[in-house]
Amino acid sequence: MLKIAFSPAYHHTLPEGHRFPMEKYSLLPAQLLYEGTVTEANFFEPSIIQDSLVLKVHDLEYLEKLKNLNLTKREQRVTGFPLSAALVKRELEITQGTVTAVDYAFKYGVAANIAGGTHHAYPDHGEGFCLLNDIAVASHYAMDELGVKKILVIDLDVHQGNGTAFIFQNEKRVFTFSMHGEKNYPLHKENSDLDIELKDNTGDKEYLQVLQDTVPELIKSEKPDLIFFQSGVDILESDKLGRLALTLDGCKKRDRLVFEAAHSNEIPIVFNMGGGYSTRIATIVDAHANTFKMARDVFF
Repeated sequence: MLKIAFSPAYHHTLPEGHRFPMEKYSLLPAQLLYEGTVTEANFFEPSIIQDSLVLKVHDLEYLEKLKNLNLTKREQRVTGFPLSAALVKRELEITQGTVTAVDYAFKYGVAANIAGGTHHAYPDHGEGFCLLNDIAVASHYAMDELGVKKILVIDLDVHQGNGTAFIFQNEKRVFTFSMHGEKNYPLHKENSDLDIELKDNTGDKEYLQVLQDTVPELIKSEKPDLIFFQSGVDILESDKLGRLALTLDGCKKRDRLVFEAAHSNEIPIVFNMGGGYSTRIATIVDAHANTFKMARDVFF
């Protein structure tokens, strides 16, 4: 069974002015149910994560500033959100959602979080609509609580996973791979274990060939026990922020490639939605829904 973390707080706690395209967080579950991709039994609502797990990645001072709503105006501006208690609660639930998805991935082979993939968050600050780095926290949970020896992060959002790269720069148990737009945010990029920077207007053929040449070799060389897949759909040609030129079909083939690589090697995989900023909300939802369909088709 494909288990998926989802809470109404993913959407309803977002500040006014940030609902589009963030309304995808409520539209996507409805779309998946309507199409018959999943049933209500596939969803689980995460609790608020324990501080002890967050502190495996984030500084105590930063966590306390979040919880006490003490970020400066500049710190809030860098995150992209005005700080509120509801927003912090949302982030704590999202992070637990990815942690719990790890357990489900080991049980069923694959699991997901409708939100998450907050890869711009650093230990001591947030950036780019990311307050806590859920993939990093869940990775430490897998390593420290479950004894996972090697993790592969496959970050295919159009923006580099700079926070994740920074957090794991000296952690040999985690291999970070980010394939992203060369000229896109963030302006200052960190060093992942492997960065592949793509030129503007890169399309399906080139993108998929690079990915096909890379992912199987990484799995062969790194031999991961767990994969985290950041499945942003901001790689689409229709994306307002992406600068790449993939079609919906190309994005779907990307997802299948990653899921088949994990499945054929019997490696549990957790995926997060990541970014998506196409002009039409329907395009965003369709692209994300395809990711869930590919996971279902490959694993079940």
